[in-house]
Amino acid sequence: MEKVSIEEVDNEQNPMGVHSVRRPISAALGFSDFAMNYFELEPGESFSGGYHTHHDQEEVFYVQAGTAVFDTEDGPVTVEADEVIRFGPGEFQQGYNPEDADERVVGFAFGAPGAQHEWDQIESLVYCRVCETEQGHGLALTDEGQFELTCTDCENAFVLE
Repeated sequence: MEKVSIEEVDNEQNPMGVHSVRRPISAALGFSDFAMNYFELEPGESFSGGYHTHHDQEEVFYVQAGTAVFDTEDGPVTVEADEVIRFGPGEFQQGYNPEDADERVVGFAFGAPGAQHEWDQIESLVYCRVCETEQGHGLALTDEGQFELTCTDCENAFVLE
């Protein structure tokens, strides 16, 4: 058995600086079969660095306080306090606290199977400067801790600054 207070878990922010509080509970307790992260999102902050999917993992978000919005393939979905939303493998999404929000969002992100991301199984939908359209991009983490995106169509790669 392991036990930890959320406040005792180190704050590990996304390399893109898209949120100010992310506490990886699964890493702190040594999870092996699913991921659990605690978030506090100020207005304008997001759970992740962009619109993406996990091909190998489903994700579930529980909003404990505030109101989050998730951009999905079917349009934006509002998730209120004490509500839960699930995304299956291959479903694109991005969750955030809108810039005009009056309060912060407090919530948890859960992923399974696996306690850590398999970077080669994440795909982001972003604008490709070579294809000149939105395309799926594979994601890798560089040795410097930055995200490198590679277009799945033309293979153009770039690092997010």
